[in-house]
Amino acid sequence: MGHAIARAARGLLNWRSLRWKIAALVAMASCAVALAVGVLVHQSTFERSMSLGRDRAFSELLVVVDTYRRTGSTSDEADPAQLPPALLQQARSTGQYRTWYDDRRPDTPWMWAVQQVGGQALAVRIDMGTEMRSLQALDRHIVMASLAVLAVVVPLAASAAELPNRRLRWVARTARRIAAGDLEARTMVGGRGGDEITEISATVDLMADSLRDRLLSEQRFTADVAHELRTPLMGLVIAAELLPESEATELVRGRVRVLRTLVEDLLEISGLDAGAERAERASVPLGRVVEESVGRTGLRVQLMVTGDPVADTDPRRLDRIIANLVANAHRHGRSPVEITVNGTAIAVRDHGPGFPDELLAHGPQRFRTGAAERGRGHGLGLTIALGQARVIGAGLAFANAPDGGAIATLHLRGDTGSKG
Repeated sequence: MGHAIARAARGLLNWRSLRWKIAALVAMASCAVALAVGVLVHQSTFERSMSLGRDRAFSELLVVVDTYRRTGSTSDEADPAQLPPALLQQARSTGQYRTWYDDRRPDTPWMWAVQQVGGQALAVRIDMGTEMRSLQALDRHIVMASLAVLAVVVPLAASAAELPNRRLRWVARTARRIAAGDLEARTMVGGRGGDEITEISATVDLMADSLRDRLLSEQRFTADVAHELRTPLMGLVIAAELLPESEATELVRGRVRVLRTLVEDLLEISGLDAGAERAERASVPLGRVVEESVGRTGLRVQLMVTGDPVADTDPRRLDRIIANLVANAHRHGRSPVEITVNGTAIAVRDHGPGFPDELLAHGPQRFRTGAAERGRGHGLGLTIALGQARVIGAGLAFANAPDGGAIATLHLRGDTGSKG
């Protein structure tokens, strides 16, 4: 539960996730729409205010002009000396009335109306401060309304993006399981939906089906080849034993033994790949089991056991793993080969050039020894050891020592304890 909550928290705080990208896109789109609407409303309201101001100024100017023509007197409401020079010049040059929005003092804007009558410039001015303050209030309300809408829309967008985001995470988890070797993993989307995520999910499932079919085909081919080789190989072994003793005979027998070992390894690998192997567990003293396994190999090994560890494991498969690791260390490394048993961890180390980078990155591959300096071989020993470790539920890790040499560490799992 704690790990699930931690993963959810990390996903929520990951600003590069699709959820937040969608939310940011929605926020940007909302801001663009709010800005466009705000500008249009502001401009429309401003032009309406200007139109109303011009109409009011023109109406009052008509009264002033009519009074001047009847009485010859002018109103003191507007001093022509305060007129904007450009407006006064336009009125004198055209003889028609002109209006002018005067915002030279933003706190007290005016709308001027002026007309030249009989050599006299008649002018009126209308206070536009109320209209401009109303326009500023409208702008503030638009901004506040836009922010309020964003405060609602962005969380809703992030929440709405969670569903496709969750589906994508499920597809990614399934793909990682397939990459880790679980070829039965599926996204299980079926025919639901018709969007791109459904298409990706169906493609991942199709890829898993294809990989599984190819792997099964390869496993069947390997098993068939190994079984078909078994009968002629036994005849070859018998024929080699009947040859007269000579140096050539020993060479032939040696090659036949190599071929026999290869076929047996292929049969073992085919069984491991098919998942037909099952562990037969027992409580065993690790120190003694490892010592006996090393003794059966006939190879020189320095063994060090800490305490008297006991593990619940399959002793036959553990023996196979130890034998393969020791043989690999002698074949591809250099002496001394050391085995350290500490608790349920068994480490096999040589003092050769170490494991190649490809093996450390991708694990052992059959028929690949990785590097020429690691010696010759078919690359099956470590593959079998890794497969047997999986059967008994153990972990097998490969590393290189800082001072040189390869280290293979087997971590046994299950109920463990110590005698005494």
